[in-house]
Amino acid sequence: MNAYLEDLGRRFADEARKRGAAIEAPTLTKAVAEELLELTRIVAHSSERRFAPLSSYLAGLALARLRGALPDASDADLAGILRAVRTGLEGRRSD
Repeated sequence: MNAYLEDLGRRFADEARKRGAAIEAPTLTKAVAEELLELTRIVAHSSERRFAPLSSYLAGLALARLRGALPDASDADLAGILRAVRTGLEGRRSD
C-alpha cells in the first residue's frame, strides 16, 4: 500500500518472531485501507474522537477473524463488510 505501512507490518512480524511466533507481516490493500480510514472518520465525527483509533483496532480484529472464518473472502469482500458497518454508523450520533 505504501512504504510506511509496509514497514510497520514488517515491524509487527519482527517483534512477533522475537517472541517465538511466526506471523506473516500484515498488509493493507488500497480498498481496505480506504474503508478503514472512512470508518475512523465517521467514528471520530459521530462519537468521542478518541474512539476512532480503537474502532480501527476492532475492525482489524474483525477482519482477521473473518479471514479465518471465510478463507476465500477477497479483499473486495472485506472492504464491503467494512463499508456496510460504516454506512450503518453514518448519521448516527452517540448520546
